[in-house]
This record gives sequence, structure tokens and C-alpha cells, in this order.
Amino acid sequence: MSIPAFYSGTGRRKTAIARVRLLPGEGEIVVNGRSLEEHFGNAVNEIEVRMPFRVTGTEGRFNVMIKVEGGGVTGQAGAIRHGIARALLEIDPEGYRLPLRQAGMLTRDPRMKERKKYGLKRARKAPQYTKR
Repeated sequence: MSIPAFYSGTGRRKTAIARVRLLPGEGEIVVNGRSLEEHFGNAVNEIEVRMPFRVTGTEGRFNVMIKVEGGGVTGQAGAIRHGIARALLEIDPEGYRLPLRQAGMLTRDPRMKERKKYGLKRARKAPQYTKR
């Protein structure tokens, strides 16, 4: 059986979707053609994105190419983390599943923004009540 050129995983969080490719390398992360720091600036904690590598002990072994769209900074960071965890699972399912599962990185976070209801200002905020 041949070794694939890359391993892929799709991560989702809120409305963000990240397509992740892991290639053998020295640990460089590229998001939408830019470095991780360039894409997010100081807004996102870099540690959160690199967490799947730390949990599985694979830091510095893979270059990561990511295409992420939708959502905001937090949603995109969560989607990238989820996608990296899924791609790592493709490499070694038996070895990496338990640590990633215990760290909670394989479960897609189901929390989404609640839809706006008619007659209200937001999902639950009602207009101010006036008695007279």
C-alpha cells in the first residue's frame, strides 16, 4: 500500500469551515496562503490551533495547509483545530483516537447562533414594554 502525499480533514465550528491538509515537514502552518500570525494577528491564541499536535506528540512533524472560510476569528480557530485533529486521525487511527477524544477535539462543537424571531429584536430580546 502506498503512502498518500497528504492527509486531509474537514473541521467545522459555528459558521466556519476549514479544509486542512497535513504534509510531512517541519511544522509550518499556512492559512489561506498566509502564515498563522498574518491571518489571525494577535486575536487568536496560537496554542489552541496547535493543540492537536501537542496532545498526540507530533509537533514539528507536519506542515499544515489550511483553507478556511466563514465565521469569525474564534470560529475559524476552532474549525482549524477540529480539522487538524481529524487529519491526524487519518494518519494513525488507533494511536491518536484516544488522546484526541479525551481532549475533546474530535467532537464538533454544536453551538450555533440562535435565529432571530419575529416581533423581537434578537433571538430572545423583546422590545421595551410600555404600560401607558
